[in-house]
Amino acid sequence: MSELDDLPNLDAALFRQAEPGALFPAKRAMHAPRFLLLYGSLRERSYSRLVAEEAARVLRALGGETRMFNPSGLPLVDDAGEDHPKVRELRDLVQWAEGMVWSSPERHGAMTGVMKTQIDWIPLSLGALRPTQGKTLAVMQVSGGSQSFNAVNQMRVLGRWMRMLTIPNQSSVAKAYQEFDEAGRMKPSPYYDRLVDVMEELMKFTLLTRDAAAYLVDRYSERKESAAALAGRMRQEAL
Repeated sequence: MSELDDLPNLDAALFRQAEPGALFPAKRAMHAPRFLLLYGSLRERSYSRLVAEEAARVLRALGGETRMFNPSGLPLVDDAGEDHPKVRELRDLVQWAEGMVWSSPERHGAMTGVMKTQIDWIPLSLGALRPTQGKTLAVMQVSGGSQSFNAVNQMRVLGRWMRMLTIPNQSSVAKAYQEFDEAGRMKPSPYYDRLVDVMEELMKFTLLTRDAAAYLVDRYSERKESAAALAGRMRQEAL
């Protein structure tokens, strides 16, 4: 008796055993890992931007390529069309990236509206493409007071919803106004060390998963849905 015989509700033709070889394909990408960094404040001295800039420096030192999106001028969702220049810029950067860093202040116990607006403009699908599926994600937050984790916890929920591979480590910088010098560079501290830890982990997870991202997020339910759609189309063509 096969193990599948004990699963009468399973479509055996669409069920897949895990394939270790698919996790480590022979052909590996050799270009520098690509990271997009988003931050959640428009202030001239934005600590979420300063943290993101410091993270970008670390990622470049680790061998990555980084780009940062400036959210100034990005309209509210549904207040402009998808052809708005800032929306197109953001979506093009998301498709370019293999990993992302989200950095938000905590405001009223939550991520900022600026941060959420950027995330809301990123669609779950663009035709046959899923812009965020299988990409890695690191989350960071800054606070004006004591250390908190409300914003990073919210961003983790969103990352999961968008089918991103959110790394275990994260950064939360308390009293951020004390952690940067006049030039906007982060001072030596345990917070700085944690930021380096997070970027190291993000780089490792991206290198580990980017070649197998499509396999990692391949789902039985979606294979079943695709097969049903194909069968329906074949029936239509036969009429």
